[in-house]
Amino acid sequence: MGAGGRMTAKERAEQRRDAARGPGSGGAGDAAALRRSPTEKPPFTLGQIKKAIPAHCFQRSVLRSFSYVVHDLVLSAALLYAALAWIPALPSPLLRYAAWGLYWVAQGCVLTGVWVVAHECGHHAFSDYSLLDDAVGLVLHSALLVPYFSWKYSHRRHHSNTGSVERDEVFVPKTKPSLRWYSRYLSDNPLGRVACLLVQLTLGWPLYLAFNVSGRPYPRFACHYDPYGPIYSDRERAQIFVSDAGVLAACFALYRLAAALGFWWVVRVYGVPLLIVNAWLVLITYLQHTHPALPHYDSSEWDWLRGALATMDRDYGLLNRVFHHITDTHVAHHLFSTMPHYHALEATRAIKPILGDYYQFDATPVLQAMWREARECVYVEPEDGANRKGVLWYNNKF
Repeated sequence: MGAGGRMTAKERAEQRRDAARGPGSGGAGDAAALRRSPTEKPPFTLGQIKKAIPAHCFQRSVLRSFSYVVHDLVLSAALLYAALAWIPALPSPLLRYAAWGLYWVAQGCVLTGVWVVAHECGHHAFSDYSLLDDAVGLVLHSALLVPYFSWKYSHRRHHSNTGSVERDEVFVPKTKPSLRWYSRYLSDNPLGRVACLLVQLTLGWPLYLAFNVSGRPYPRFACHYDPYGPIYSDRERAQIFVSDAGVLAACFALYRLAAALGFWWVVRVYGVPLLIVNAWLVLITYLQHTHPALPHYDSSEWDWLRGALATMDRDYGLLNRVFHHITDTHVAHHLFSTMPHYHALEATRAIKPILGDYYQFDATPVLQAMWREARECVYVEPEDGANRKGVLWYNNKF
């Protein structure tokens, strides 16, 4: 990281204490139940937040950005070489199975970092050159079977409408009347919740791309591969064709590999790690925007700044660095999405005193947080007796 960009152990400990500063709506024993985020109009402006950040944090470097691409791809290639050269030489089947498991997890995490860099290209945070950003993002995302421009445009609208129950694009919260079936089958059924989480982590990302599952409701069928779908405007449609061509080219390359080396070879070295990438994408996106302390707004209350602040920084330990800090600097990312990831920690340190209680950080271990949010963040509704009916909070009572 840049000068001042690395968080010290003392600062991390302070964040953990802040995260545990008061009771939330979680059950007893929650490690990091936060106070609810304020919902009043903030006493600061976006311009005041930006002035608190050192100017160099907004500077994009082609060489530095490419260094992360090279780092991740070299590490991915090294893992692949180790898997193909060393695992078959292990003396027992049990050791080989265990080694393949380690490879899948490690490769999936590294490729998630590659995905984050491609996502940064879509935000024009990779370089000062839009064409270069799009070229790098198209190659990297296509290699991970993601339609680059399709995702870029829908994700841009997510950033433009974060926290809006009517216009957000991803993990749009449900209302209580639309979930009557949930109370019967899943509300008090831990096995049902586990099944939902497994489906979400394995199929959630492809279902979102293909059928807009968990995305914004549209008046007709919405698909990220459909250039003429309702997600996109007329001027975006040509680039959706380019996205589809990129994914088809990657699929053809995988087909040729399978023809030459075998279907299960491709599954082993690429398919399973890709499933782990998809699981991380769903989990990270879900946890950065879903928490009992985070509000949502309807059109009578929503504004861009409060919506952007309705996000959560979380601690993934070592994976914060592997994922290029999209996890523990997500608030800064939503405020200034064109800022390179390698300046985001420094920027986060700078804006915390300005944001005050509007800044949310949760140090709850990831698996515990996933279970808690799945249990408690079922639907949103206004609080009984609240004067501002346009502010909605998560609930799970039926």
